[in-house]
Amino acid sequence: MKAYILKRFISMIPVLLIVATIVFFLIHLIPGDPAAVILGPEATPEEVEKLREELGLNLPLYSQFFYWLIGIFQGDLGDSIYMNKPVLQAFVEHIGPTLSLALLAQAISIIIAIPIGVLAAKKQGTFVDHLFMLIAMFGMSLPSFLFGLLLMLVFGVHLQWLPAAGYQPLGAGIWEHLKYMILPAFALGMIQAAVIARMTRSSMLDILSMTYIKAAKAKGLKERVVIYKHAFRNAFIPILTILGETFGSLITGAVVTETVFNLPGIGQLVVNSIVRRDYAVIQGTILIMATTYLVLNLIIDLLYGVVDPRVRLNRK
Repeated sequence: MKAYILKRFISMIPVLLIVATIVFFLIHLIPGDPAAVILGPEATPEEVEKLREELGLNLPLYSQFFYWLIGIFQGDLGDSIYMNKPVLQAFVEHIGPTLSLALLAQAISIIIAIPIGVLAAKKQGTFVDHLFMLIAMFGMSLPSFLFGLLLMLVFGVHLQWLPAAGYQPLGAGIWEHLKYMILPAFALGMIQAAVIARMTRSSMLDILSMTYIKAAKAKGLKERVVIYKHAFRNAFIPILTILGETFGSLITGAVVTETVFNLPGIGQLVVNSIVRRDYAVIQGTILIMATTYLVLNLIIDLLYGVVDPRVRLNRK
């Protein structure tokens, strides 16, 4: 097991190097000069050039990239040229809202999607099955920002049940925190619920057609026992992969939703950094998110040993 984990971590290195290279050079293709953005339109060319030298922006791109890579291997992602703080510190300061949003959205998607997927599989070919899959298809096609705007308009503006936008930290109280997180979490979670529901249905149908399930039914076992104890337990294995991927995408892909609901998370940090041409923050944040996604996939692979009975049987 240790050798497998070490091998997976080593295999991440070339992937992250490719991500780092692509992100670095794409970011530097964005029009605009960070020094000019920091000093403002009234700065003279001499002042801009002096700041460029202080920030190392006058060096060739390959030199900047080399020094950035050296810093990464030393655990230093660089400093924000706009906020005057380390990139890692800026990331940590903004990760709270993003994690809270991702966890709540994932919980909402699981609570809604898995029962719907199981029920659709039980009612295969019926009106219920077609209705649920039609809703799931609609959910997969609907952009999260558009769904978020609809939720904001209905529940935040017209009904005024929940705040339309803004953020309160967890320290302000659980309910006060959740009031601001429910709408963006639903906007993000419902889209993921559509994907999970379709995978749950597909996986359940594969298991329900197997011989041992038919044998369990022939023995007179209750349908509830057959469905949830025998079928769903094995159908959950491929579902676990989707859960890992959706959670990774919730963390890394909440940029638009956070912007719509004005949440001070990683998405807002990235958007503001792009506007400010804060190269170090953009590069470091994207690299951290790519690493997070790879680590989450590794964790999902390791969890197969817990949920897959075939793995446990091979160990005996």
